[in-house]
Amino acid sequence: MNILVLNCGSSTLKFQLISTDSEKIENHSDQRLAHGQIERIGGAAIITLKAEGKSPKRSAEPVRDIKSAVEIVLRWIASDESGIEQVSSLSDIHAIGHRVVHGGEHFTESVLIDDEVLHGIEDCIDLAPLHNPANVAGINAIRNTLGKGVPQAAVFDTAFHQTLPEIAYLYALPYQFYRRHKIRRYGFHGTSHRYIAYRYRNMLNIPRENVKILTLHLGNGCSIAAIKDGKSFDTSMGLTPLEGLVMGTRSGDIDPAIFEFIAAKEGLSVQEAETLLNTQSGLLGISGLTNDMRELLAEAEENNDRRSKIAIEIFCYRVSKYIGAYLAAINGADAIVFSGGIGENSPYIRSLICERLNWLGVRLDKEKNEVQTNGNEGIISIDGSSINIYTIPTNEELLIARDTVRLIGS
Repeated sequence: MNILVLNCGSSTLKFQLISTDSEKIENHSDQRLAHGQIERIGGAAIITLKAEGKSPKRSAEPVRDIKSAVEIVLRWIASDESGIEQVSSLSDIHAIGHRVVHGGEHFTESVLIDDEVLHGIEDCIDLAPLHNPANVAGINAIRNTLGKGVPQAAVFDTAFHQTLPEIAYLYALPYQFYRRHKIRRYGFHGTSHRYIAYRYRNMLNIPRENVKILTLHLGNGCSIAAIKDGKSFDTSMGLTPLEGLVMGTRSGDIDPAIFEFIAAKEGLSVQEAETLLNTQSGLLGISGLTNDMRELLAEAEENNDRRSKIAIEIFCYRVSKYIGAYLAAINGADAIVFSGGIGENSPYIRSLICERLNWLGVRLDKEKNEVQTNGNEGIISIDGSSINIYTIPTNEELLIARDTVRLIGS
């Protein structure tokens, strides 16, 4: 089946077209046919479209909204210009899988989308006002273009973390705020953490209930999950993706009083202060240069830039601190797994994080750590390390495609 995976944001649309029919991901018969993104939707958008094995097509043109962006992607996929042999018309797109950011407490697993599910996603807009409206717009755009007869599936960032116990998901606020408004920890990157846990148990050939690991999704957005008995037990992101680790542009954990203090001192509205914490903080805010870890590492090495160095050190310190907390939360772990753009591709960051775990008996294999990059999966700790360290590249889009096929089949 040819599955179009859509990730609709407030101003960005990312997509992958994946051909998949095999029962198991490890059969390697899954094939990515095309991918791309449309950025700066709502103005002069930047469009990147690429079929596998071919040069990317880049252009700039006005794109009014998500619906228009979806139509551009569909037209290109079905056109001769794309050169995708498996698709000659829109009828060759058999189903759509959507990344949906927030499913609240209602959605505990991926589901096929009908009117009731769509209303449920809309009901979660208060919990994710920047993301869920875009997800709904993407679903409606497909309905309007391809019709209701084309199956669509919703795969929720929050679903994997619905196994968190009360001690992990409740905040120490008056309990009525949870009852009235469902204020609690939801967690995000759930599809990524689920995929990493799946690949880990596949590599070791162990049952799901024997998986006791920490998974680190480190990219522009960052989160850590403590997985016990194969289920998410705790995770660093909270009601929103702002809580937790230092990220590319997000502050992560701060004293809540800072929010009001900055707003008062700088004359900012609540919305402006929240935007500052989400888009102008993190690595970008500390360094004053960039939210890209690769650029920070280069700046620190080539120019010995102090703020770049401290941004890197704070980033790694926060990850190490969370690892220590989550090892306590689940009474130890068999493995720590690095994933995401930074986690998969930066041996230096991995080594800085693991240095603070030496007291535990955690030891990286220097050669394996420096070679185990660029999309490889495997163990990077020495024999006899108290906790094994792995890199496993994440593949959320493939899992969304697989979920979509499974739901259609069932």
